[in-house]
Amino acid sequence: MVQESRDGFGEAVVHPATQQKRPALSWAVRIKKKLKTVTPYLGKFRPTVGQCCHQCTPDSLGKKLGQTTPSLGFQNLLRVNETHTRYRGWLVRRVCGLLFVRGCKVYPSPATDRVERVCQSNRVQKALFTTGTVPMGGVTWEQLTPYLPLINTCISPSLLRFVGWVILKVFGSVFCSIQVNLNHKAFLHRASQQGPPLVYVFVPQSVVDYALIPMVLFCHNLRVPYTLCHLQIHNNWLRSVLQRLGVVLLPLGPITEQEAETDCLYSPVMTSAGVLSALRCVFSLLFSRRARGCVRIHLAQPFSLKEMCNTGRCRVDGSRPLLELLLPTILHNRSDRLFGQRMMSWVLPPNYVPELSQSERDLSIALTLHLSYSIRSCMAVMSTSLVSCLLLHKHRKGVCLSVLCRDVAWLLEEVLFRNRDVGFGGSLVGVVYHALSLLVPHLIIAAHPNDRSDPLIAPHPSLSATLSLSCHAQILTHTFIQEAVGACAVSAMLYDVATCGGDDWVKGQQYRGEMEFDVALCQDELTERALQLTHLLPPEYIPPCQSSHDFALDAVDTLVRCGVLVMEEVPRDTPICDFWKKQGTLAWSATDDPNHSDSECEEGDARCYKLSQPSQCPELLFFLCSLMAGYLRALCWATDGLDLLQTPLPEAVCLAQIHSHLRDSAQRDRGHYESCSAEVARMTVRTLTDLGVLVEGQQRGCVFLGVSQLFQQTDSKKKLRSFVSQFLYD
Repeated sequence: MVQESRDGFGEAVVHPATQQKRPALSWAVRIKKKLKTVTPYLGKFRPTVGQCCHQCTPDSLGKKLGQTTPSLGFQNLLRVNETHTRYRGWLVRRVCGLLFVRGCKVYPSPATDRVERVCQSNRVQKALFTTGTVPMGGVTWEQLTPYLPLINTCISPSLLRFVGWVILKVFGSVFCSIQVNLNHKAFLHRASQQGPPLVYVFVPQSVVDYALIPMVLFCHNLRVPYTLCHLQIHNNWLRSVLQRLGVVLLPLGPITEQEAETDCLYSPVMTSAGVLSALRCVFSLLFSRRARGCVRIHLAQPFSLKEMCNTGRCRVDGSRPLLELLLPTILHNRSDRLFGQRMMSWVLPPNYVPELSQSERDLSIALTLHLSYSIRSCMAVMSTSLVSCLLLHKHRKGVCLSVLCRDVAWLLEEVLFRNRDVGFGGSLVGVVYHALSLLVPHLIIAAHPNDRSDPLIAPHPSLSATLSLSCHAQILTHTFIQEAVGACAVSAMLYDVATCGGDDWVKGQQYRGEMEFDVALCQDELTERALQLTHLLPPEYIPPCQSSHDFALDAVDTLVRCGVLVMEEVPRDTPICDFWKKQGTLAWSATDDPNHSDSECEEGDARCYKLSQPSQCPELLFFLCSLMAGYLRALCWATDGLDLLQTPLPEAVCLAQIHSHLRDSAQRDRGHYESCSAEVARMTVRTLTDLGVLVEGQQRGCVFLGVSQLFQQTDSKKKLRSFVSQFLYD
C-alpha cells in the first residue's frame, strides 16, 4: 500500500514570489490544436499493477481478484453526500458526514483475556527465563507491567467513529480529494472474505499517513488494523486515545525503533498479543509538502503468506556475497564467479529478532524483498515525474516548451507500453501546465529571443532544486530500469572501443550525436556487462524471484524491442543449409540421459548487435544511460574519498562523512547534485560494504565501518573506480 501526492488539475501550487516572475503561458492557444488528448491507459482497461509474485504465490495470482471489475474510475473519499447514507432530505444533506460515519462497519477487538494469554505464551516465558527475571513457567502480571499498555491496545467503535468524522473534516480542509482506485477496493473486499486476517504494509511519507490509511479502510467498511507507530509520543492522554484506536506505540524507554525491536521481551509480547497487522516502514522517502493538493492511494494485489511459506519457492539461501560475485572481475578481470544471486542479509541483521532460525530468517528476507519491489511497482507515474525526468536526463541545458510537450507525449506512451499506471489525464496542454506550475520553484523560465510565445525552460542549478526534481524522477528510473542497465552495458562496450582509438578520439567523438555507430557488439559480452551492473543495483529494482542472469538477458532484449539495437547480419562463407562443410558441429557424447539429443552438441552461432541509425537512437541511448548516472557517479566519488575516512567509524558517522564528501564533490563539479542525496549516500555505503570495500565490526555494542586492507591500496581503488566508471555516461 502506497500513499502518494497526486497531480490534480484544479489546484496548482505556485509560490507567490515566483508566480509574478513566471511568464504568461500563451503557448497553450498556439499548440492546443496540434496535440491530442492524453489518456492514462491504453485500450479499454487500466493496467493491473502491483501483482503478486507468479513463482512464490501462483494461486493468489491465479485468483485475479480484480478481473471482474474493470472500472476505470476513482472514488473521492472526501465527497460524502446523502447518496452514501440510507436517508434523504434537506437535513440529511447537512449532516451526511455524521450519518456516513455512523453507517460504516466497525470490527471491535476488546482486550479481555489478552493478558492471560500473554502470560501463558511459551515465547514470553522463554524470554523472561533467558534474562533471569523469573523461573520457567512463573510469569505474572508484575513482570509484564511495562508492557501492559502495549498488551491492552484495542479498538473502541464509538471512539473510532468520532475520530473518523473529525479526520474527514480535517482532511477536507487540507486536500482537494483523496482518490482510491475502485479496482483496488474490490481487491481488498474479496481478499477479506477469504477468512485469514489482512496484513497491510505501507510506505509512510509523512505523519499524516498514520491517520490516512486507517481512514481509507474505515470508509470502505474494511477492518481497521492495528497500526504499529514508531513515533515517540510522551503525552499520556494522547497515548491512551491512540491505544484505544488500535495504534501500537513503542515503549517509552527505548529511544529508537531499533532499540525497541532488539528488546528481549518486545518481540514475544507483540506476537503473543495477537497483533494481526504490522504496518512497517519499508523505505524512508522524503516528506512531501502539500498545499491543498490531491492524494492518491495505490494498493497492490493481496497474496497469501501461508502459500508463500508452504510452497518453498520463495528462497534466498542460494545467494552469494557481492564481493564473491564481482571482486574477481574488478581486480583480475575474471568472470568465472559472476553468476549467482546477490546476498541481502543486511535486510534482517543478526541482532534483529535473534531467536529466528536461519530458514525463518531467509523467509523474512525474501518477504521483505517482495514487499519492497511490489511497493515500487504499484506506484503510479505522475506528470511532475515525467517533466522532471525529461529536464534532468534529456534537456539539462534547457528546452523550448513546444519540444517539452512533444517529449512528454512520447515518454507517456513509453510508460504506458510498459504496463505502468499513471495518475493524470486530460489534454496535453493541461498536463504540462499543471506539472510546470508545481515545479516552478525549481525551474528557470525565460522568454525565447526569437519567439516569446514559446518560452525556454531549464532546471535550476541549485542543490535543493536538483534534489527535488530527482525525487520526482526516481519512479521513471524504476520503470525503465531494464533499458537503463542495457544502455549502460552498451556504453561500457563503446567505451572500450573508444579507448582503443586514443584519448583525443575519446574526447572528440566518443558520444557525438551524429557519429556512425558502426560497431558490432557481441551478445555474450553485452549480457556479461549487463550482469555486472545488475549485481550493483539496489534490491527494489529487480524482481526477487528473477535471477540476475535472466534480468541481464531481458535488459539486452528490451534494447532490441525499443529500437536501440538491431541484429547484425554476419556474412557467411558457407550457406546456412550446408551442414556438411561445418567443422565440428556434431559430436558423439556418452550420456545416460534418455532425453539427450545430438542437436545439443551443436554450438549456436554467437549473435551480434549494432546500434540502429534512426534519428533518435543516440539520443534515446544517452537518455537511458543518464537514468543510472546519479548512483554510479556517487560510487565513483565515494571511492575517491576513501582516503579521507579516518576509520573505523560508527556506521552513522561513516555515512554522514561519505554524504558530506558527495556534497562537496557535487559543489566542485558545479552540478550533478542528484548524486549527493541522502538516499543515494545510503545505497552507496551499502554497496561498498557488500563489495568488501568497507568492513563491518562490532565495538562497544555498535556497528563500526572501516576501509579494508585491500582497498587501502591505490591500485585496488583505481580498478574499482575504473570498473564503475565504464558504465557511467557523462
